[in-house]
Amino acid sequence: MLKSVPFKLKAFASLTFLAISTVSFAQEMSFEEYNPPSTLKVPEHIVQRAKFPFVDIHSHQGGINEARIDELVSEMDELNMGVLVNLSGRGFGRGDSNSQQEYIKSMISEFNTHAPGRFMVFTNLNFAGFGDENWTRVAVKELEEDVAAGASGLKIYKSLGLNVKDINGNRVPVDHPDLDPVWAKAGELGIPVIIHSADPAQFWQEMDANNERWLELKTHPNRKRGYDNPAPFEQIIAEQHHVFEKHPETTFINAHMGWMANDLDAASAHLEKFPNVNFGIGAVIAEFGRQPKRAREFFEKYQDRVLFGKDAYNKEEYYTYFRVLETDDEYFPYYKKYHAFWAMYGLGLSDEVLKKLYYKNALRIVPGMDKSVFPD
Repeated sequence: MLKSVPFKLKAFASLTFLAISTVSFAQEMSFEEYNPPSTLKVPEHIVQRAKFPFVDIHSHQGGINEARIDELVSEMDELNMGVLVNLSGRGFGRGDSNSQQEYIKSMISEFNTHAPGRFMVFTNLNFAGFGDENWTRVAVKELEEDVAAGASGLKIYKSLGLNVKDINGNRVPVDHPDLDPVWAKAGELGIPVIIHSADPAQFWQEMDANNERWLELKTHPNRKRGYDNPAPFEQIIAEQHHVFEKHPETTFINAHMGWMANDLDAASAHLEKFPNVNFGIGAVIAEFGRQPKRAREFFEKYQDRVLFGKDAYNKEEYYTYFRVLETDDEYFPYYKKYHAFWAMYGLGLSDEVLKKLYYKNALRIVPGMDKSVFPD
């Protein structure tokens, strides 16, 4: 009997090691790897076509030619997208002003020739030489010329306030006084200004277990910023709000809900304070999907101040937007875990609210949009 003890001890030790190894393996699974499909059984309504024709107020398109336009129109028809607004009228800041203006004229001509009424283009500012005594005069002149050529609005990239510098190498704040004539001219021309300022506040915060954007910062480390790199988040946002305050006669669209989609009380206060400001919902649908009751209340109350937008163009990703906005579905996945590791819930918005979000508000705000593409 005693001779069998070592064998039993060895067997016990092997089983113990196996158990410990299994536990260790489970504990070492990364957050990125752990992404199990839900076992919850609930009604599902996959929406691949919007209930009503819609305007995508926030898209970025390049390489525009007849073939690309045909491809886009085909996908737009599948999605029930009536009009796509390309915010990258001058590209992404490449080239001098002359080449940028030729670029936007060529783009507008291609759209109007091959798909009239289906595309609109916003222009952009060229910040080269900012701080020179002639910069403001030239910028205003070029804005007028681009609008005369067919541009329907002005898009301001997030580079303003982050990495745009003047001729002396200093950061250009969003509310720099040299930009005031530009905002005023947009108001005079009757065109909206869609402006993206800063990034989510968490990009400026400590990258630790308390940071809700930890996974995004891990997978995209270039998005992490120091507290004052190049300025605190709160300062950049305050500069943007100062612009809204100084120019009440200009219509602004605060892109990405001004990073307030996770705080709808703050978003509500923002709209109450600035009657000239509207919200674009591009890239923040995941925030609404985790607070369906509060979000539905917000959209009902501010149904005249919100515009549909997607930002990064991907046909399949629109389906999640439609499902969140239109259905009452529960607990369904988002398409990018690093943006939202939580599940989505549908808001079940009414037809009246959907129509305003999808197209009526855009028809009112953006001049020259073809109303025949849309109902009533």
